[in-house]
Amino acid sequence: MNGSRRRLFAIFAAAWPLAACDRLMGRSGAPTFHSTDITGAEFARHFELPDVDGRMRTLADWKGKVVVVFFGYTQCPDFCPATLAELAGIKKSLGAAGDRIQVVFVTVDPERDTPEILKAYLANFGPEFVGLRGSLEQTAAVAKEFKVFYAKVPGKTPGSYSMDHSAASFVFDTSGRVRLYVAYGGDSKAFAADLQQLAASA
Repeated sequence: MNGSRRRLFAIFAAAWPLAACDRLMGRSGAPTFHSTDITGAEFARHFELPDVDGRMRTLADWKGKVVVVFFGYTQCPDFCPATLAELAGIKKSLGAAGDRIQVVFVTVDPERDTPEILKAYLANFGPEFVGLRGSLEQTAAVAKEFKVFYAKVPGKTPGSYSMDHSAASFVFDTSGRVRLYVAYGGDSKAFAADLQQLAASA
C-alpha cells in the first residue's frame, strides 16, 4: 500500500463511530460481535444496481440470507481478491450456514469492469457470488450512501489507471438491516463467527 493510500484509509477509519460497538453490545440481550456493530446506522441502508445480466438488484432479493457487500474492482491487486477469497473460505467452512451467506461485489470501476469481465472474475471465487455494475452516476450514489471512498489514480496510459478505495465489508442480517462494518485485514475466524451468528437467525 502506498503512502497516499495509507493516509486515506487512516482518515476514513478515524471517521467511523467505533465507540458504537461497545454501546450497542451493552444493551440488555443484544448480540455481541467481533466486528464493529453499526446496527441502526443512518447509512448503508439500501442500494439498487444492475447485476451482470442487467437485472436491477436490491437487498430485498436476498431476504432470509446474510448479505456481505464489498466495493472494489477486478484489477485490484490486493484488497479485493484477498477479501473475496476470504469470504469464499468462510462460506465453505460454515457448511450449511455458509449457504445462507450471500456475497455482493460492487465495482467502483464500471468503465473497465464490463458485465463479462465482472462475471468471469467472480466465478473464480464462487458461482453464487453476485457482481453489481452501475453507471458512473449510480456508482457515485451508492458509494455516497455507504460512505465509501474511491478515486481514480492515473497510470502511465489512460487505460492503466488504478483505483484507491475503501476496503471494508458491510454485513446485513436476514431482514436486510445493516449490522456490521468489517475492516480489511481482521481475524478471519472472528469474521466467520459473526456471520455464523447472523446466519443462525435465518
